[in-house]
Amino acid sequence: MNNNWKTLKLGEVATLQRGFDLPSRKRINGNYPIIAASGYTEMHNEYKVKGPGVITGRSGTLGKFFYEKKDFWPLNTSLWVKSFNGNNPLFIYYFLQTLNFLEFNSGTSVPTLNRNDVHSLEVEIPPIQEQKAIASILSALDDKIENNLAMNKTLEYMAMALYKHWFVDFGPFKDGEFVDSKLGMIPKGWEVKTYSNITTKITDGAHYSPKTYNYGYPMASVKDMHDWGFNLNTCRQIGEDDFTKLIAQGCQPLKDDIVIAKDGSWLKHAFVVEQDLPLVLLSSIAILRPNGDLNPHLINLNLKLTETKGRMASIVTGAVIQRIVLKDFRKFEVIVPDKNSQEKACSKIIPLIEKCWANNHENQTLTEIRNMMLPKLISGEVRLKEFEETLANVL
Repeated sequence: MNNNWKTLKLGEVATLQRGFDLPSRKRINGNYPIIAASGYTEMHNEYKVKGPGVITGRSGTLGKFFYEKKDFWPLNTSLWVKSFNGNNPLFIYYFLQTLNFLEFNSGTSVPTLNRNDVHSLEVEIPPIQEQKAIASILSALDDKIENNLAMNKTLEYMAMALYKHWFVDFGPFKDGEFVDSKLGMIPKGWEVKTYSNITTKITDGAHYSPKTYNYGYPMASVKDMHDWGFNLNTCRQIGEDDFTKLIAQGCQPLKDDIVIAKDGSWLKHAFVVEQDLPLVLLSSIAILRPNGDLNPHLINLNLKLTETKGRMASIVTGAVIQRIVLKDFRKFEVIVPDKNSQEKACSKIIPLIEKCWANNHENQTLTEIRNMMLPKLISGEVRLKEFEETLANVL
C-alpha cells in the first residue's frame, strides 16, 4: 500500500443510499435534475439531496456514475452517496468508476445492486489533499472534452444557419428569378432530384449477425453512432473472414459518404464520413455515396432539417421498431442548387465542419488519456508528476 493511504471498507469511504420515488404524474418542471439509474431524465421543482452529489444505478442499469454539482432528486432506481465521510466528492465520483459494480449484480431478469454488498468491499484511499489533486486533473480533462462538445454544438448551429439562409430561405437569391418546382418555388437554374439521382449508391449494412469475439474487427450499429462518427470502443468485434466479406459487400463507410441512423431512432444521427473507416455496418445504418451533383455536406445538412424529417415520416414503417424504407428513400426529392451557389456556400460551411472534426479528434485523444490515467491514479500505481508532460501537451 502507498504511504499515507488507508485501507477501508467502501461503506466507510462513501455511504450509499437508495433514491426516492417520484411518479411521473407528480413531476413538475423546475430547476432540479431528476437522476435515474441510466442518467438524467427530467427536471423537477423540488430536490431531495443537496449537491454536489454522486449517483449510480441500483436497478435496471448498473455501472454508470454521475456527478451533479447542483441540488438534485435521485430516483428510486438509483443509489446516491449519502455521506462522503470527509472525502472529496469529485474524487469519489472518479474512484467509484474504477470499481466493477456489475460483479455485485444480484438480479435475474433485471440487473440489481445491493448497497450492502458493495459497502463491504475493501478499498485503498489516498489522503484528502492527494484526492483533490487527482480529481482536479481528471476533471480538467473532462471539462476540456465538454467544452469541445459545446463548441461543436455552436459550430453545427452556425453551419445549419448558413445552410438555411442559402438553401431554405434563399437569402442571397431574393432578387433573382424563381421558377416553380415539385418542392415549391426555387431559384432559376436549380433542380429537384431524387436521392438516387445524386448518389451512386444507397444501401444499408449487413443483414446477418456474424459471430462476436472478444477481439477482432469492429462492426457498428446505431448505438455506436454519435454526432460526428462512431465509438469504436463500443462496437462489437467480429472475425476477419466476416469482416472481409462485408467490406466486399459494400458495408464499409468511405470518405465523403453520408451515414444515417435508418432503424429505431431514424435520422437521430447523420454525418459525413471524414475518412475511410476501419469498420463495417449492421443494417440499422444506411450509407449514401454522393455522385458529385450535390456536395455531401449539403446533403447531410438537408437530412438534419426538421422539415426533411417531417416529409420523410411518410416513408417510415414499423410499429415496434420504425425504419426508413430504402426503396422509398431513394425516390425522396431534394433541391439541388447550381454548382456556383454550392461552392460559395460550402466555402463558409465546410471550415465549420472541419473545426468540429478537429475537436472530435482532440476529444478522442483526451478520452484515451483520461481512461489511461484514471485507474492508475486512483489505485496509486503512478503519481501525478509522472503525467505532467502528457497533461502539459493537452491542457
